[in-house]
Amino acid sequence: MSTQFSGFPKDLMVFYSELIENNNRPWFAENKQRFKDVVVYPMSDFIEAMAPRLEAIAPMYIADPRPNGGSMFRIYRDVRFSRDPRPYKEHCACQFRHQAGRDAHAPGFYVHIAPDGVRIGGGVYMPPAPVLAEIRRNIHEQSTKWNAITKDPEFISTFTSVDGDGLKRAPKGYDIDHPDIVDLRRKTFFVMKPLTSSKSITTPGFIDEVDDAFQKAVPFMRFLTNAVDLPF
Repeated sequence: MSTQFSGFPKDLMVFYSELIENNNRPWFAENKQRFKDVVVYPMSDFIEAMAPRLEAIAPMYIADPRPNGGSMFRIYRDVRFSRDPRPYKEHCACQFRHQAGRDAHAPGFYVHIAPDGVRIGGGVYMPPAPVLAEIRRNIHEQSTKWNAITKDPEFISTFTSVDGDGLKRAPKGYDIDHPDIVDLRRKTFFVMKPLTSSKSITTPGFIDEVDDAFQKAVPFMRFLTNAVDLPF
């Protein structure tokens, strides 16, 4: 296992910029090997290099470098029920999921790379109703702890706030005047640190930036993990 990562190729951003202009199957077929060379293989190397760092940060979370079925998201979009006909995602990303989770709805640390920006963070995306209910219950019952985490100055300076789509009304069982109603209405919970320059992904220091953001997300991620009755 390699613990060294020198950065992503400069052509990664060029590839995605061109994909945005040519999001169709003939263009991708012509550039498929290029995609593997500048996106898939480097992302696998990055995930492999992150494995020991992630184990030190959150040992129950997994860094799986396999291109298929691992931490890396596939480039193919599911367009079966979508009005958007574009067949390919216009970004690359990976999610380091909890070992108890097998899909994107499990708690996870996340890296997102695209021409319009690079973001690092974590959270839980659209959890099933029973899981979402447990997160809301814990925010309600442990309000002091939740606010100590989300209003911590270092947390705010790194991530600004918790984000995620939410209900327009209060969820059943909660008052609209609840002091944490903004978070209680959420259906997704995540924090993201945007990088000031996407050029850093091509440098050896990028993996250190990811490591730092993940460490600062630990209190938030521990709360979510424990809220759904999983060990952190």
